[in-house]
Amino acid sequence: MVDERTGKAGVVMGHEGPYVQLRPPCGGLEWDVPPDALRHPSQAEGLSAKVAVANGRWGR
Repeated sequence: MVDERTGKAGVVMGHEGPYVQLRPPCGGLEWDVPPDALRHPSQAEGLSAKVAVANGRWGR
């Protein structure tokens, strides 16, 4: 999902109160996002996140 407030992509990790918790695709700290500020990633955003994860696995 993409946080429309910041443009950052993240993986949904859960819900905490009224918020959805996202974590960066390559790991890191979760952040809270109101559900109305979420959207599905475009094809380009989804591919970019997948490439970042793959690069992280290969140490680039």
